[in-house]
Amino acid sequence: MKVKDLGELSGPLLLFGGGYSNLQAIEALEREARRLKIPASQMICTGDVVAYCADAEASVAAIRDLDCAVIAGNCEKQVAAGAEDCGCGFEDDSQCSILARGWYAHALAQVSEDNRRWMANLPDVETFTLNGRRYAVIHGGITDISRFIWSVSNETVFAEEIVAVERLVGPVDGVIAGHSGIAFVAEVEGKVWINTGAIGMPPNDGSPDTRYVLLEKAARIERLTYDFRSAQKRMRSEGLIQGYDLALETGLWPSEDTLPPVLRRG
Repeated sequence: MKVKDLGELSGPLLLFGGGYSNLQAIEALEREARRLKIPASQMICTGDVVAYCADAEASVAAIRDLDCAVIAGNCEKQVAAGAEDCGCGFEDDSQCSILARGWYAHALAQVSEDNRRWMANLPDVETFTLNGRRYAVIHGGITDISRFIWSVSNETVFAEEIVAVERLVGPVDGVIAGHSGIAFVAEVEGKVWINTGAIGMPPNDGSPDTRYVLLEKAARIERLTYDFRSAQKRMRSEGLIQGYDLALETGLWPSEDTLPPVLRRG
């Protein structure tokens, strides 16, 4: 695994993930950072810059131009390798896997060789210290980059991952992750687990707004409002009409079967 130490950082930090090829959301986040006077040196992306939406290549270019810290998500790993699927690990007959056949092929075809090389060189884990507390940034899990960890996951799941993180990078006070697409903050055995959520797709809550996290002495989940209609129009113009285009508007996932039952709205 590639581990990168970001050193001692100043807050507040803007933590985000799941750009999901949603260029409009990425641009809105950049405007939000400017409004909050947070420089790129205080922003960290938990991966999956590309996925469901229409503008994979432009989204990677925007994140690279931003020049914030980024770790590799499973989508970066798979696109960099030219793999046949996104590597989420769901059963072949799940809605997520079925719908991925459309958006993943679109993203794979868009991303240039130069951007694939950038993806291939991203670290798997980043560490930093903020206000005397040490954090590790991962994508899904250390045991599995595509591990889905939810706010309702069993404490043993969190404990297993924290042990694996500390075995790799040493003691930490907190873990920052992404992948699942729904932001949350949990306390586990005296340590904090922060999921940044996703800026490119709403968290299955019935609103088009997405999420990011501000971290200083504590973590605070924030809403991101953006021009979802333009993102939706771009998806439809590219033929990406498997259901995620509608989710940008309704705030409800077409792949809800991948969620724990308690987090489903259908």
